[in-house]
Amino acid sequence: MGDHDISKVEELLYTMKVEDVMAGDTIVVDPELSMAEVKQLMDTKQITGVPVVRGDRMVGIVSISDVIGALEKGQLLRPVKEHMTTDVKSVTRDTSVIELIKNLGRRGFGRLPVLNGEGKVIGIVTTGTLLRSLLTQMEMSYQKKEQEKLQRYRASHIFEDISSDDTSVVLRYIVDDRDFTNAGKASTMIKKSLQRLGAQPPLVRRVAVAVYEAEMNLVIHTDVGGEILVTIRRDRLQVSTVDHGPGIENLDQVLQPGYSTAPEWIRQMGFGAGMGLANIKRCSDVMRLMSEPGAGTRLDILFLFGPGGLSGAAGLPKKS
Repeated sequence: MGDHDISKVEELLYTMKVEDVMAGDTIVVDPELSMAEVKQLMDTKQITGVPVVRGDRMVGIVSISDVIGALEKGQLLRPVKEHMTTDVKSVTRDTSVIELIKNLGRRGFGRLPVLNGEGKVIGIVTTGTLLRSLLTQMEMSYQKKEQEKLQRYRASHIFEDISSDDTSVVLRYIVDDRDFTNAGKASTMIKKSLQRLGAQPPLVRRVAVAVYEAEMNLVIHTDVGGEILVTIRRDRLQVSTVDHGPGIENLDQVLQPGYSTAPEWIRQMGFGAGMGLANIKRCSDVMRLMSEPGAGTRLDILFLFGPGGLSGAAGLPKKS
């Protein structure tokens, strides 16, 4: 694949939430339970890890490696609280799957408890639940293709009766700051609009990933949110995000992959890994970032369609 290519799986990772991939019927254990009882539970349920809960609060997690460690030390009769891991990473149901993977997947965690606002365990995410959910989503996507063909055909002919020197479609979306519940909705709607206009899947995936990252920047880093403007023409598509504060002090620094100004509480939620602008640059043909402290930020992202543009079956008519 080329530098701009985005796979179907990667596209799904940007559009799915943790609630889409978690197992909701979660088994938990009490910290006073013996490691021998945990071992038997894991054998019976065929699981390799389980959250440790006291009352309604998670206090740790115990894995098969902890059981093996207790077995080697001859301490299977000791309580879970002496062998569990207490420094546990967790996520919320609204966390996006791509943020989950970017922030935690590379750290070697085999499972991640899902907590609600009160800190109660409501689910768990494992590699197995993630893979099963991806396979299900891909199968559903395949089944929907035939149903969507007619819709795409109708939408792709919107401009055939319009005569102008420069026909364009403008889409506008408002994004609120700190609104993690609705984060990703604008990128999903833009993706659907491009599909109905007949844009080719590789382009749709690139735009969806770039817009998602830009949308998350508005949610995470702005004081009052902002707006996303999408302008679609025959030969190009431009996405612009605009906000009014707080602005960026060092543009060179924020363009470095992995650098993030997100506060720690947002990182604990699984957001703000500092890879957003790098991913946008990877997906787009041109990226331009303009900002001043106290004066807001503007991000322009350009996608060039090449010869023929979005013509014919791709969505917009060729210029005669």
